[in-house]
Amino acid sequence: MKAIALAAACAAAGALLAGCSNTPSNKDDSAFTYLLDRKGNWVENKVDTLPPLPQAGDLLSFDVSQNTPLKFSIDSKSLTVGSDGVVRYTVVVTSPAGARNVNYEGIRCDTYEWRLYAGLNADHDDWDRSVANSWQRIENGNLNAYQASLYQDYFCENKLPTGSAKTIVNNIRMRRIASDGVR
Repeated sequence: MKAIALAAACAAAGALLAGCSNTPSNKDDSAFTYLLDRKGNWVENKVDTLPPLPQAGDLLSFDVSQNTPLKFSIDSKSLTVGSDGVVRYTVVVTSPAGARNVNYEGIRCDTYEWRLYAGLNADHDDWDRSVANSWQRIENGNLNAYQASLYQDYFCENKLPTGSAKTIVNNIRMRRIASDGVR
């Protein structure tokens, strides 16, 4: 009986080893992706309506770099966290001379990307959707990389939004950044 079991085990081991040959194959392994790295069928939420233009009392400043003369603010009333994992917000960038850029943007936490939905029009009284762009990789390290600061300090953690819009706004208001470890 033991001999039959031993013979069966040897046969199974031999069959297993036969599948592990060292002969090269022509199979293309470049298409291999790990299960957790596979991209799902992500669908972006439609952005049909834009928020009202920001009011000075709703702006929350945040730091980007000690070396930039520009001031950066988020409109607390415009910030949303979509079911698609995108944090959408209005950003106001102000120069020392008082010139302002106002954009409605989104940051996608799972891919480290951002996009522009609209900017302030030439008359400074409404949104201009013609400036919209597609998803782009967030740039690190440049002087005015405010999207990188928002992603890393307030919006995203472990490729997910850090919480609800209210939580993110409170963190910006209280200047609680991710590196503080307090949220």
